[in-house]
Amino acid sequence: MELHLYPYELKFRHTFTISRKSKDKQPILVAELISNGISGLGETVDNSYYNMTVPALMDAINAHRSFIEQYQFTTPEQFWSDCYPLFAGNMFALCALDIAAWDLYGKQRGLPLYQLWGLDISKNPMTDYTIGIDTIENMVRKLKDFPWPIYKIKLGTKEDIAIITELRKHTNAIFRVDANCAWGVDETIRNAAALKGLGVEFIEQPMAAADTAGMKKVFEHSVLPLIADESCIEATDVIRCHGLFHGINIKLVKCGGITPALNMIEEARSLGMKVMTGSMNEDTVGASAVAHLLPLLDYVDMDGPLLLAEDTATGIRMENGRIFYADRPGTGALLKR
Repeated sequence: MELHLYPYELKFRHTFTISRKSKDKQPILVAELISNGISGLGETVDNSYYNMTVPALMDAINAHRSFIEQYQFTTPEQFWSDCYPLFAGNMFALCALDIAAWDLYGKQRGLPLYQLWGLDISKNPMTDYTIGIDTIENMVRKLKDFPWPIYKIKLGTKEDIAIITELRKHTNAIFRVDANCAWGVDETIRNAAALKGLGVEFIEQPMAAADTAGMKKVFEHSVLPLIADESCIEATDVIRCHGLFHGINIKLVKCGGITPALNMIEEARSLGMKVMTGSMNEDTVGASAVAHLLPLLDYVDMDGPLLLAEDTATGIRMENGRIFYADRPGTGALLKR
């Protein structure tokens, strides 16, 4: 195979703020695998919380360039399994290669991935749109500027309930909230009661991932469902989240791509847990990969292309929460050359 890496730095439409940081740009890395003239695309991202930078990701992949380019590709699952020992400490890098391998595989067979997997897309969940932390006035403005049926609201301030109270005055849309580890035990239980009355569907990662004792107490007393994010990174975390959360948010970049995500979905279902996939602010290359998992999900947050002012590719498109697939095999993503 041929391997090509393309780094980009994409601007956000608005400064993107969560409880622990703000940013105006999202560095990403697109990987391309080419076999017999057929190209597969994958994506990963820079993320300071996990100490991942695009230069470091490129170095990690280039360190194994010889192995990748000499590899005799058969299936994505086998490719992931053979690459895993090389990237065991870097699922972000492996994600880009795994998505590219699935895209390549689908194109070799002339089918979009959801058809390759025999999935029915007629009842796909709709994606939410994220409103980052800002002044209440600006959060209201962002909501009004982008009418959408489902919003994910970033929280983790001293005005969290006031924020949702004010936003609720301006829309009947479904609200989901994400505190990104910012709350404590009593705060989460108290906020859950207030947020339920404001029409919030669930709370994502209210507390620090390390606070399992606290999450157990919250799980026992919260009146809203709890979805794990920072607590559920790789496949081995799914069982650890059982009894602490009602569901998991799988992010392809964090777990290592589509291959482990499929396994995580199956395990979560076997445990009776809800399943969501989330965004790490990937553009259309990454979002197009997530789209093929939709029939397997309860919820999805794949709004990266909506939050970014720039995009490297064409592929899926989103209209009023609904996702429409490109009429192409694989993931359907195509780089803008």
